[in-house]
Amino acid sequence: MKIVILDGNTIVQDDLNWDTLLPLGKLTAYDDTPLDKVLERMAGAYAVITNKVILSREILLQCPDLKYISVTATGYDNVDVEAAKELGIAVTNIPAYSTDAVAQHTFALILQITNQISFYGRFVSEGGWAASDQFCYWTVPIILLSGKSLGIIGYGNIGKKVAEIAAAFGMTVNVYSQDPDKAIKSDFLTIHCPVTDENKGFINQAFIDKMKDGAVLINTARGSLINEADLAVALKSGKLAAAGLDVLSTEPPAADNPLPPLSNCYITPHVAWIPRETRATVVDTVAENLKCFLEGNIHNRVDLK
Repeated sequence: MKIVILDGNTIVQDDLNWDTLLPLGKLTAYDDTPLDKVLERMAGAYAVITNKVILSREILLQCPDLKYISVTATGYDNVDVEAAKELGIAVTNIPAYSTDAVAQHTFALILQITNQISFYGRFVSEGGWAASDQFCYWTVPIILLSGKSLGIIGYGNIGKKVAEIAAAFGMTVNVYSQDPDKAIKSDFLTIHCPVTDENKGFINQAFIDKMKDGAVLINTARGSLINEADLAVALKSGKLAAAGLDVLSTEPPAADNPLPPLSNCYITPHVAWIPRETRATVVDTVAENLKCFLEGNIHNRVDLK
């Protein structure tokens, strides 16, 4: 049985390996696969493992030997699941592996904005504090989280974990699915929902206009949930005080993306999920999912939903 990993470098680098897959078939692992090489590398494969490589209907129609797709993430919007169903191809994902890591990164972004760690760290390393006659020196305000409100869009595993951390900081949690008006008016608004055809770009000017003036927007879910041009306008105007993003609509960002140059937009390169512990869970679950499929069991199948 031929097993092909299309973009293993997103999960496995020098600290991990794919050895748990070796007993299951003949494994070929690529660090990354450009679009023009996808069909060539998938040829004859029974099982294909992908993280971000797009497997469209057009591609799946040209892979008659393919019976199984493993998405090495919780989100699986890069695979045409409906086409896979029609063609009898099983699709699995890795649910809930990154809950703690993404919740932690959500607050890393929030704390970067409220406590300005990079600004003050740079100030000290560049000699600013040493040149000062003050035992404490501040030019940028630090914001206390206790007493502030946090709106959460998407109240699954990650959303609930974020709420738990927020409560520990003394914040009031407003869940969008329970009270959208209150959530939108929160001091901070964080996104943890999957992207669908219906909600792409729903954080747009009309949505932002309803938000509290000077609020902070956090997104560690999917970049396409936000209309980036509208967010840029809101950040430039001061309607929103800041944004913390781990995801963008195109990754790496397009040269004309208006967000990276903005000083009040804090962006990390889609790294919320990457602690070694979470990636090790992905590797183990990929092997477990495929083994279960080969044994005729249903395990983490998203094509059956």
